[in-house]
Amino acid sequence: MTTNSIKHKSIDQHIDPGHRRRWAALFVLMLPVLLISVDNTVLSFAVPALTEALLPTGPQLLWIIDIYPLILAGLLVPMGSLGDRFGRRRMLLIGSTGFALVSAAAAFASSAEQLIAARALLGVFGAMLMPATLSLIRNIFTEANERRKAIAVWAAAFSGGAALGPIVGGYLLEHFWWGSVFLMAVPVLFPLLILGPTLIPESKDPKPAPIDPMSIVLAISTLLPIVYGIKEATTADSLLIPIAAILVGLVSGMAFTFRQLRRKNPMLDVRLFKNPIFSGALAVNLLSIFAFVGFIYFLSQHLQLVAGYSPIDAGLLMLPGLAMTVTFGFLAVPLVRRFKTVTVVVAGLAMNAAAYGIVAFFGQSGSVPALMVAFCVLGAGVGMSETLSNDLALGAVPASKAGAASAISETAYEIGSVMGIAVLGSILNAVFAKNLLIPAGLTGQQATDAAQTLGGAHLVASQLPGTKADTAAALLDSAAHAFDTGVMITSIIAVVLTVLAAFIVFCAMRGYSGDVTKKADSTH
Repeated sequence: MTTNSIKHKSIDQHIDPGHRRRWAALFVLMLPVLLISVDNTVLSFAVPALTEALLPTGPQLLWIIDIYPLILAGLLVPMGSLGDRFGRRRMLLIGSTGFALVSAAAAFASSAEQLIAARALLGVFGAMLMPATLSLIRNIFTEANERRKAIAVWAAAFSGGAALGPIVGGYLLEHFWWGSVFLMAVPVLFPLLILGPTLIPESKDPKPAPIDPMSIVLAISTLLPIVYGIKEATTADSLLIPIAAILVGLVSGMAFTFRQLRRKNPMLDVRLFKNPIFSGALAVNLLSIFAFVGFIYFLSQHLQLVAGYSPIDAGLLMLPGLAMTVTFGFLAVPLVRRFKTVTVVVAGLAMNAAAYGIVAFFGQSGSVPALMVAFCVLGAGVGMSETLSNDLALGAVPASKAGAASAISETAYEIGSVMGIAVLGSILNAVFAKNLLIPAGLTGQQATDAAQTLGGAHLVASQLPGTKADTAAALLDSAAHAFDTGVMITSIIAVVLTVLAAFIVFCAMRGYSGDVTKKADSTH
């Protein structure tokens, strides 16, 4: 072993800050986690204000929301690899600086195209943040129980932040313009930039993979075409282009996998997926966020545009769901002392399915109390499953591979976030457009705009003159009915997917019991 390798190994494996400093470092690390998580959902809540200010088309609106987690997911593995090589703390601080600056620029975007570009850049810098936070936790908290508690905090910040997004967004949109949801990044990240260099120890992989531009290109070209194809399939006149895009993504994914298997020191160790615990944990991570983000996408619009609540009141209605997410995230730690981990994880997925079942049953009526109950059930399920899935994913690999494992885990999270909106959101928009009855008296362009999204229908109605008040009322009534029909159908699909996922995860993880960290470290 070379002197340089010994130096790197000591940096990575002998991080032992004092007890208070460890938890202080965790607090600082939670700031970007909370911000990224809030940013994933706060913009969905700002859909009505964005629609009015920037006049995006239906596809543009989905891209405004989707481009950030899409780019984030495509770059997480490459950025995780760079963090392993150059230092995870260094990547964290660079990403934080860039994220704050671009957020400030995004706040003043004057068109949908500008906002999409800014969101794409936020995805680039966000990809520097997320693998670093989880891998640093893995190396700072080496004792299993303490690490599980730290990851419970991390998961609570992540899932709680996703639910907190509508509340923060509601308050900001009630008092300021839509761009304020981006400006909040600056004060949140400032303490990290000041305290991070002192409280957070640096860590690196002792044997980092070499920089591989081709693998980076293949990783990005795997996810982008697949999500694009899914999004376009619900609105395109022909399925030729969407199918071709999906095939390009699948071929790129296969090429990426073969390339990693052939390389002696790959950018991503795909052999990790042979571990059923690791693979099962990733599936739980992806599917939980898929359900959570998709739910928030339609719930925030229903509360504002169908039920008629103000942004702040709609956000406050979602507060109990946030509390359940955080509470059950922490309850997962003592629960695994009494029950098998796989039992708690599958129970969380079952609660996700039950939440969508409630929506499917009451969806056509648009019952707000039923939606709130469903959101609480969903929050509890996501809180449990997210905490344990991330702990299992990190515990199944040695500490030196924490960067790669956390990057993969974060990629699963972001793919779930993208798919939650791309799949469920696209289905919802397609059903909405199909069921919307355009009243007489609208021009061709007005009818087209109204059929794009629920927000588009409300914008068209608000621009009709007073002499067409009956037409506006008929449009809004039809839009509400079409939207709730879309929610019901989307929820039925989500129930089937979640139940199937729970069964697959149970089969993959049923042999697991106890902590795998020591085994992973000793094996490698």
